[in-house]
Parts: sequence; C-alpha cells; structure tokens
Amino acid sequence: MTIRFPKYILYFLLITTQLLLAQTKVSGIVLDKSNQPIPFANIVFKGSTTGVVSNEDGRFYLESSKEYTLLAVSATGFSDAEIRLDKAVNFNFKIQLKEAQTLKEVVIFKGKTSKKNNPALDILRKIWEHKRKNGLSLFHQYQFQKYEKIEFDMNTIDSTLMKNKIFKGMEFIFNKVDTSKVTGKTYLPIFINESLYDVYGDNQLKKEKSILKANKNSGLRNGDGVNTFMKDLYSEYNIYDNHLHFFDKSFTSPLSTTGIDVYNYVLKDTANIDNKKCYNIVFYPRRKNELTFKGDFWVNDSTFAIKKINMEVTKSANINWVKDIYIEQEFDVMNDSVFLLTRDYIMSDFALNKNEDSKGVYGKRTTLYRDHQFNKPKLPAFYKEEINFIDNEVFSKSDEYWHENRFEKLNKDEEGIYKLIDTLKTVKRFNQIYSAVSILGKGYINFKDFEYGPVFSTFGFNEVEGFRTRVGARTFFGPNDPWRIQAYTAYGAKDNKVKYGVSGKWMIDAKNRVIVSGGTRRDIEQIGASLTTSNDILGRNFASSGLFTSGSNGKLTNVNLTNASIEAEPIKNLVFETGFSYRTLESASPSFRLDYYTDDTHAITKSKVRQSELYFQMEYTPKRKTFGYGVERRDVDSPYSRVFINYSEGFKGLLQSDFNYRKLQLYYKQPVIIGALGRTNFTIELGKTYGTVPLGLLNVIPGNQSYLIIGNTFSNLNYYEFVSDQYTTFQWDHNFQGRLFARIPFMRKLNWREIIGVKGVYGTISDANRAVNASGLVYQAPENVYWEYSAGIGNIFKVFRLDFSWRGNYLDTPEIHKFAIKGSFGFYF
Repeated sequence: MTIRFPKYILYFLLITTQLLLAQTKVSGIVLDKSNQPIPFANIVFKGSTTGVVSNEDGRFYLESSKEYTLLAVSATGFSDAEIRLDKAVNFNFKIQLKEAQTLKEVVIFKGKTSKKNNPALDILRKIWEHKRKNGLSLFHQYQFQKYEKIEFDMNTIDSTLMKNKIFKGMEFIFNKVDTSKVTGKTYLPIFINESLYDVYGDNQLKKEKSILKANKNSGLRNGDGVNTFMKDLYSEYNIYDNHLHFFDKSFTSPLSTTGIDVYNYVLKDTANIDNKKCYNIVFYPRRKNELTFKGDFWVNDSTFAIKKINMEVTKSANINWVKDIYIEQEFDVMNDSVFLLTRDYIMSDFALNKNEDSKGVYGKRTTLYRDHQFNKPKLPAFYKEEINFIDNEVFSKSDEYWHENRFEKLNKDEEGIYKLIDTLKTVKRFNQIYSAVSILGKGYINFKDFEYGPVFSTFGFNEVEGFRTRVGARTFFGPNDPWRIQAYTAYGAKDNKVKYGVSGKWMIDAKNRVIVSGGTRRDIEQIGASLTTSNDILGRNFASSGLFTSGSNGKLTNVNLTNASIEAEPIKNLVFETGFSYRTLESASPSFRLDYYTDDTHAITKSKVRQSELYFQMEYTPKRKTFGYGVERRDVDSPYSRVFINYSEGFKGLLQSDFNYRKLQLYYKQPVIIGALGRTNFTIELGKTYGTVPLGLLNVIPGNQSYLIIGNTFSNLNYYEFVSDQYTTFQWDHNFQGRLFARIPFMRKLNWREIIGVKGVYGTISDANRAVNASGLVYQAPENVYWEYSAGIGNIFKVFRLDFSWRGNYLDTPEIHKFAIKGSFGFYF
C-alpha cells in the first residue's frame, strides 16, 4: 500500500527547515593585487552591524543566523569592495582589494591613521568626557540579577584527532562536535559551569556584594588543578578602563585615554540601533607584539555611551599559551541617558602555539544581567564579605529550577555536556587523562581516600645526606575536607638516617575559619634560607636539598620541631594565629658548628640549642582571591599585596629551654601593574631580636647557592655570609612584559620579556651576641648596606627565565660570587 504525503505538509517542512537552518558563514583571506595579505580589513554583512576585522595574516571568519548575499569589505589605503555571496556557506574565500586611486579615497597612509583631522578621534574624546556619566556609576546604589556560564571545549576537531589513540574507548564524544561562531573552527564541549547571583552595590561606600543563589557544573571535581586553570576566566574588567587585565597581563583598552598612541581609529559607518543613532569605529594596533586588540564598537551619538563592542587580541601579542582572546559586550538603553551592560562574552583559545591549525581548548564565559534596580540603600554591615561561604542547597538545585531561572536556554550541545561527562567518568581512559592533568596542577597522585605527594619533592641532594628520597601522603576525601592529616618520611643515602614529619589540622568553625593544628618534624634543614619565620611543620626550602647547587651547602642543621597553634579569619583575608613551638637545633655536619658559650669566662660551650617559644602572627592579604571552603584553600592566580607581622618570645627554663628573647618581624609585598609598562614588585622585610642568643636563633641574611631563582634571597650571597640581630631589606623588580624587545625588529618574534631588579640589606649585630658565639664562624653584619642588581630575560622558549646578577659591594670578601646566573622554569602567560 502506498501512503500519499500531502504536498502542503512537504512544503511546510521544507520552508520550516530552511528558516531554522538559515545561516550565512564566510571565511577567507583579504589580499592586495600582489596577493599579499591585508591585515585589519573590516568585513561586514552589508545592511547589518555584524562584522569582524581580519587578523595580521588577513584571515577572517564571519557568521550570522540570518541570510545575507553581500559582503562589504574595506581597508585603509584600499578602495571599498562589495562581494556577492552565491551560497550560504563560503569557506576559503579570497577577496582581492585595489589600492585607492584618488585623494578622496585615501583616508590613511600605509595602515596608520592620522592623529589630526580624524573624526573617529573626536568621538573618542567625547567618550572619555562622558564615561563617568553612563551606567551604574550614575546611581548611589544599584542591584541586579546575574547569570554566568563557563564552558570549556576542545577545538579544531579533525579526523586525525578523532583517530588518536588517546581517545580509544571514547570515540562516542565526537558525536557532539559543533562549529564556533567566532573562529569557524570545530569544537567539542567538555565542561560547563552555571551560576546565578544577586548583586548589590553602593557607589558611596564603594562596596559591592555578590550572593550566590545556585551553582551547577558538569561533574568535574571542584578545587583541583583542572579548575585552577579555569579560574582566570573570572577576571573582572571594565572596557572604559585604560587597561584590561587578563592572565596577569595588562592590555591597553581601545577606549583608553592613551589609545591614540597605541591604536589606529577609523570612523566606518552610521546606523540606528534600537532607535538610537550610533557611530561605528574600527580600531587596530599601530605596532606589533604589544598587548592590544583589534575590532570595532558602536557608540551613541548623544550620550557617547558604548552600545556594542567586539574586540580580539592581536595574533602578535606577547602572551603564551593563549592563541586568541575574543570579547563581546552589549548594552541596553534604560532611558535616554543610561546605558547598562546586559551581555558580556569572553572566549580564550588556549593552545601550545599560535598556528592556524593548532589544536587547543576554548575557555568561554557568558554573563547576562537583568532586573536592575537603583537607589535602594543597604546598611554598611550588609556588605561585609563572607569569610567562608557554605550553603549546600546552592549546589543541589533541581533541573526544573534551572529550566525556570536560566536567563537563556542552553543549546543542544551544552545540555549534552552534563550527560557526556557522567558517561566519560565511567571510561577508564578518561580518568587516566584527568588524573594526569590533576597531578601536574596539584603535585599529588590521588587514590581513594588519600593522595601521594608532593611528587616534585621525591628526590633531593645535599652534602650531609647525599641523595635523598622522600615519600609522603595526605588524607583526601574531597577538596573541601574540614580536616586533613599529612605525613612523610625521608632517607639519605650518605648519612643513612631516617627523617620524618607528621601534621594535622582541623577547622572547628567554618564561618570564621577557626583552625587548630599541630605536628612534629625530625629533619635536616638549611635554616639560613629565609628571614621571615615559618612554623610550617612540613614546609621545606629548596636550599635544604636542591639537586643542583653552586658551592658547598654543608652548613645544615638537625631540626627537631614540635608545634601547636590556632588561627582564625574574622575578616576576609585577615588571619590571626597564635601558637607554641619547641625545637632543638644541632649541626648536621662535622664542618659546621652552632656552638655557643654558656658563661662569661668562655670556659663552657654547648652545641645543642633547646628552645620553647610562644608566638603571635597576623597576615593581611587584601584583594586575595581563593576558592574552596575546606581546611585548605587554593589561591586564584592574581596579584595581591601581603602584610605579615610576627611577634615571638622565648622562655628560658621552660621545657629546659636555653634562652630568653623577644623577636619582632614585618614582611610587606606590594605588586603594582603599571599599565602597558608591565608589573613591579616591592618587598620590604624588617626584624629585630631583643636579648642574647646564639647563631641558631639569629637572623641569617638568606643567600642562594643554587642555580635556580629563589624569591626573597640574595643571588650573590653564600649561606651564613651575613648574620644580624636586626635587619632591613628592600627588593624591587620590574617585568616589562616584552615592551622594550617589541621595539627591536630582529627580537620582536622571540617574544622575550625584560626583567630588572635591585636588592639591598642593612643589618647590625650586638656585642653581646658576638660574645656568646663559639661556632667558629666570624660574624659579619651588612652595616654598610649590601646590595646587588640584576637583569634578566623571561619567556625563553615560553618556559624558561634567565637572570644575571652583579654584586654591588663587599667585593673583597674571600670566596664570594661577584656575578651569578640563575634560572627558573614555569608556565607563564
């Protein structure tokens, strides 16, 4: 039997399908008559505000959900062109432009716009005048709802990748491949995180508070190394600011008051958007290798508020592991004078290199805003930040709740991520890959209820122990455990001795992060490796067992330390701690002594120090960002200042202690981002010991006899070269982030970064402390201000830094280092 299908139903389905699938996609390259690429050409669908700017290689990708048949292309120094699109999808399109022939057509010369008689710059100056008169800054108080969606996708999916052995057993994931609307590349969603917030702000108090109402993710554990990578997407930015900060870099905003010296601006079009007349301005950088964007924005003709902006980091920008950063913001008109941000989209393309066909990972963040209300004041106490936010209901909202409260629906691929990850977690191969990435991020290997590590401390070397092997573990039921126990044991092949340490901590009050801790350690340590006191039971400095050192590191000490403490965080990022410690110190090497005289006649000496100590510490880290709410949290990688104060007092006779003394120490570090000029760090340390103490309890100015760069040490000093009982140190370093090398043509492509610095220390030592010294070491304090200076090159092969340092004075001291070369490895953006 034949079933006849009515024609009108067939027509209906065909028309509906075309409407649903109506989409125009164009990718290609813009060339001149000699087939050389034209960078920063402006390509738009004619009759729309949808467009892009080609990259440095002239390449572009443009897509719209609507149908268009004409493409308008323009570039500085070339005649405008219109290109007909014969089909909806046009890939690898070649567009050739002719050079402008008349004075009327020639607006700029060789790609650079004039700083005089340029209407785009007149509009830009109006934006500067009005930027404080638009948006939330117009009101005393404000509040709104915010929806945030973060997504990670594998990109550039091709048959070669699909057949890779690494995906054996996971081939089903490639059924979810889609195409990016920004780059035109295929991608596979692998992670999604959604959050809903209520946001309140007070411009008079300069306070803002976000209350998390709901959170949902695709199942990857929170707080591990994979999510550490994700947190940089939370960077907040304001396009009106002079500089925008991403991945610890400072990019010049196209709306910056210094933008005229950094960007070219071209007034390209005028159009009505939401019944408001707007100007369209295209911008692109004047020079390569600087931290800049290319793109365009639409600005209102009367309020000079931004209506829409699209911008993309230029390919030549000196930034590692990030091939692309794309930003899109949209603003709505609340009334005739107020423009409010309603949509914010940022996409980063993480890859090993910047080749067009390189595979990587997209990191996307979409933020939507709605339901704005104004001038509803809250009491100042309302804005007090939560110390430790814990509300399990936030993380257990139903699917029905999310369906009703999302600001926009998830597409089919995003909806499938939740199911996809649940399925992948049952695949052995996926779990192996996931664990490998977590190990790199955390340094620990995860088992069921504990973790082995840190793996990077497994092997070491020093002259006393020879080759040293260390194994350690910690309890780990989840990233937000309220308590944790850690332990390790180590063995030296030369001294044939076993060392060990064990510690535990328990958060007894989550709201104010009240934590009690205690532990004990029996180990060998280089106690002259830092000035500021640490009572971290399991902490160990690199100088104690570095595999590669310059000169002898035999001045080591047997340290037996037992400690108990309690800490609290009553105000966010302000931590108070008090505790009690008992330690014994004894030389671990026959060539090094800690001996001291016990009487005025110098007839009796002792080689072992026993000391009990009560201490009080305060640490303040404003603007520090953390995630997790367990007994241990992790920092988000963003610069913050640190103030640390320590007061300690030793009690002679208590538990057979040998000395009475008091110590006061201050540590202060201040990072400063100086716009496009890079980042500066200032560090100051002050300290004084009141009382008579032996070498083991004095302040040893920290030297660095390794081949590695170690913070807060002096690269040209030996261990125990300077000893003091009061000291002041100053350190300054500045990273230009490649700004100087970018001006040198033959060095530009290397993407190296310039670092300079200077360090100094002043210190004295009392006659009383000199008198009890029986160690054989002649005390020398830096009373004439010891100083050294350095110059370095960073970002060598993207992972290596090399510093060259010179000693400024004390050049006649025997067996010193007048010049030193130190290096370090790291993954720098």
